[in-house]
Amino acid sequence: MNSFENKLDKYAELVVKVGVNIQPGQVLYIESPIESVEFTRIIVRKAYEAGAKYVQVEWSDEATTRIRYESAPDESFSFYPEWTARMMEQIAESGGALLNIKVPDPQLFNGIDTSKVSRTSKAASIARQRFQSYVRSNKFSWCLVKAPTKAWAARVFPELPEHEQIEAMWETIFRFNRVDQEQPIEAWQEHIRQLTETHEHLNAKKYRRLHYKAPGTDLSVELPEGHLWLGGGSVNEQGVYFVANMPTEEVFTMPKRGGVNGTVSSTKPLNLNGRLVDNFQLTFKDGKVIDYKAEVGMEHLTSLLQTDEGANYLGEVALVPHDSPISNLGRIFYNTGIDENASCHFALGSAYPFTLENGTKMTPEELLAHGGNVSLTHVDFMIGSADLDIDGELPDGTMEPIFRSGNWIT
Repeated sequence: MNSFENKLDKYAELVVKVGVNIQPGQVLYIESPIESVEFTRIIVRKAYEAGAKYVQVEWSDEATTRIRYESAPDESFSFYPEWTARMMEQIAESGGALLNIKVPDPQLFNGIDTSKVSRTSKAASIARQRFQSYVRSNKFSWCLVKAPTKAWAARVFPELPEHEQIEAMWETIFRFNRVDQEQPIEAWQEHIRQLTETHEHLNAKKYRRLHYKAPGTDLSVELPEGHLWLGGGSVNEQGVYFVANMPTEEVFTMPKRGGVNGTVSSTKPLNLNGRLVDNFQLTFKDGKVIDYKAEVGMEHLTSLLQTDEGANYLGEVALVPHDSPISNLGRIFYNTGIDENASCHFALGSAYPFTLENGTKMTPEELLAHGGNVSLTHVDFMIGSADLDIDGELPDGTMEPIFRSGNWIT
């Protein structure tokens, strides 16, 4: 086994044993692009070796997806197969696990009518509401990971010859997932310990609100009573610990739905399901977006905000130091799962109920009443930089610094 094969093997083992953390007798459902077939086959083998009862792979192909948008009749874009939604629900309800190798081409929908993409996304969100409620309440184990595709690698490493781009992308993925270390699983366990220490510190502080200040950003974010900071991983309904996003460098919680005021500016491009939005700014009043603009992808941002009422409110606030492993690579990845872990970020749309005391036991109406947001969508966007300062308001009303020049105050 050569060096690359050894790292690929370690990465697959890390995904199975730390990411979804497969348990004996469990079913694993994998969503993978066909370009990742070699990596996926190794994951399947590792899952069975870990005791999985059955592994199913759902292959995706962006060329086929593009053909649909170019050639399908108009009614296609309001359709989502009910049997797929029911299958996903059954996987979660039966205690299965989901692994998604998610690497959308940031230019996939160039030249495609924005309304087609928006309608398709909304139809899927409506059909998968129950499944998404399981995801957001940690009913089962799920994990998002990355693997190179030609289109994505070309966008991230345009300065390299085409034949070197995939290799460079693999080495970068290995690096920020700690696969380049001698014992990746042990390295991840230490990383999780550090993130846990950070979120426990924030929970002890019980901040009432956070204030963000940076070029183009002056924003006050109230936190609901009983909010919980988390980071690293989560525990599912069966008591199994899993890591939902690999890589991860964030600690996060929910903001109070009606408690966001001011203006925030993006600092990295947003790949919105194959549509690019960049250099945008949102203005909030009493929690709701009342004004917005974007230099690139204004129509895509508009369609996101029109998803439903909840899409105009924040559902997540996440802290990531500028001096962190992915950020220090100095490269934009055009993939939210990576870029959000190089930058402080927010999410428009639904809150995660597990970031509120007893939140997973609440109905959507009860969650709203306690300050959480409810929506069909959840879209993270990056706002961190070396110029970002964050202050926290303590329970007694005093303010103290949390971030200065993009990094934690130690």
